[in-house]
This record gives sequence, C-alpha cells and structure tokens, in this order.
Amino acid sequence: MNRSIAILLLGLSLTGCVEARSVVPADGPGPLLVAHRAGTADYPENTLLAIRKALDNGADALWLSVQLSADGHPVLYRPADLAVLTQGAGAVGQSSLAELARLNAGYMFKAEDGSYPYRQKPLRIPTLRQALRAIPPQVPVFLDMKSLPVEPLVDAVAGELERQKAWSRVRFYSTEKAANDYLTQRYADRARQFESRDATRNRLVGLAFGERCEAPPAGGTWMGIELRRELTVTERFTLGESSYKVPAAQLWTRKAMDCVRREPAKVVMFGIETAEDYRTARALGADAVMSNSPRKMEAIRRRVLADQPGG
Repeated sequence: MNRSIAILLLGLSLTGCVEARSVVPADGPGPLLVAHRAGTADYPENTLLAIRKALDNGADALWLSVQLSADGHPVLYRPADLAVLTQGAGAVGQSSLAELARLNAGYMFKAEDGSYPYRQKPLRIPTLRQALRAIPPQVPVFLDMKSLPVEPLVDAVAGELERQKAWSRVRFYSTEKAANDYLTQRYADRARQFESRDATRNRLVGLAFGERCEAPPAGGTWMGIELRRELTVTERFTLGESSYKVPAAQLWTRKAMDCVRREPAKVVMFGIETAEDYRTARALGADAVMSNSPRKMEAIRRRVLADQPGG
C-alpha cells in the first residue's frame, strides 16, 4: 500500500468515516510512524522545529502534549514544571501566554555531543493554534491532555479545534479518567478518543496472565499502550504478600491481538525504539508505532523493509 494512502485512511478513520480496520496489510509497508512529543529524542520536544523535522524524517503522525496557560490558551508542553525543559520554573498553568512566550523550550535539550545547542538559538513554547497551522491537514494529530483540572483544558482545546475546523484531524488521549469522561459527556458528537489506558492495560495484563478474551473492545476502538512495560506482580497470602517485578513484560502478544481484532480495533504500540521491537510490532500487525526518534526509527523501518522478500 502506498504510504500516502495509508496516512489518508488513518486520517479518515479519526472521524469514523471509514470502517475501523487495520490500515497495514500483511504485505504492506508496515506500521505508520508516530512521533512522540514530535520526536523528543531528536529535537526539543513539542516545538514547531520538532514538528517540522519529524515530518521531514518520515513521521506519518504526531503525538503532542497539551497544557493550559494561566489565561486559558492551550500550549504544547509536557512536564509538570517549566524548569524541566526551559530556563523558567513553576507550572505552565501559573504563567500567562505572554510569560510563556519569553521562555526557551529548547534550553535544557542536550545534544549527543553534550552541548546545549538551543541556548543560543531559543525556541518558543508553541500554542496549539500555531501547531495546527504548521501541520499539513492530512497528517493525523494525537493530543495528550496533560494538565489539571481537565475541564478547562478540554474546553479550550475544543474551542481551538472549532476555530481551526480541525476536529477531523485530531484524536484525544489522556491517562486521566476525568478527561475521558468529560470528552464523552461534553463532546461525544465530535471528539474521537483512545480507549482509557486503564481499560487497555487491564485487558492486556489479564490476557498475559492467562485470562480468556471475554471482553474484547467494541468495534472501532483505538488502543494505545507500550509493547513492553515493567510490571509489578503481587501475590497475597494469609499472612502477608509478596511482590516481584517483571522488567519488560510484553503486553502486546498474538493472543492479545487476536482478542482486540475480534471487533476491528486500531492498535498503536508505544515505546518502539529498536529494530527488534519494530519487527515485533510489524509482525503482530500494529496499525502504528510511537517512537521518540523518528530519525532513527525511519532508518530502521527502511532497513526492515529492504530485508523483506522483494524489498
């Protein structure tokens, strides 16, 4: 399948306009590449530079983190403290848009040679409006809602999507149940969401530990979680309990995929950074893989496809 057609199908399915089925044929080019935080390992995350470079480096879709400024503007920033990435400090929600505009979103970005290249070439924290205007309309966008309380953030994002006529380009994700519930309650006619992380995790962990597939997701569900993740297993006894860690439990397995495909669902596998994990995700039939480094993952994807028969 031509990759531009695959991206178009993914974009259309954000709106529910086509039947939800895998956009990756068994003999096709493989999962689409989603740039996590617009490629946090390659360039200062969630910046317009990172967005542009991620697309230049082969990303098919963008995963962006959204918070709300003190004066109600949705901006692209992930950590709880501005000090993590900028020369500022405090929560995003404690600063106005004008104050955020004076910060350098690339201040703490460390290059492979140990330098801080963006301290002399500052990058701004972009607004959601700026990002949507910079991203080609055919590129799917996943918005990870990152600030509390969720209701004003969701309302502000919804207002921006309305003004930019961008509902069809976007799908929402949040680790906060309140955000998922509020989107369903207030914007069910327009907002497209991932299944809650709790629901996805609990289903896959149960399957990994031998449960039967008694509750597959409804048709059209989007699911996103890591291919592999550290788990803590706790056994409870009459006189206490014992816990141990599984450092890299594989959540997505053939059994899991067979379960979630009973009613066609879309699967985005997170944390794909190596050729081994990319091959695993591709063999399992992932619709998309999310990577911190589109630059490295696109090179891996090309090598894997070149190794295929007829490649």
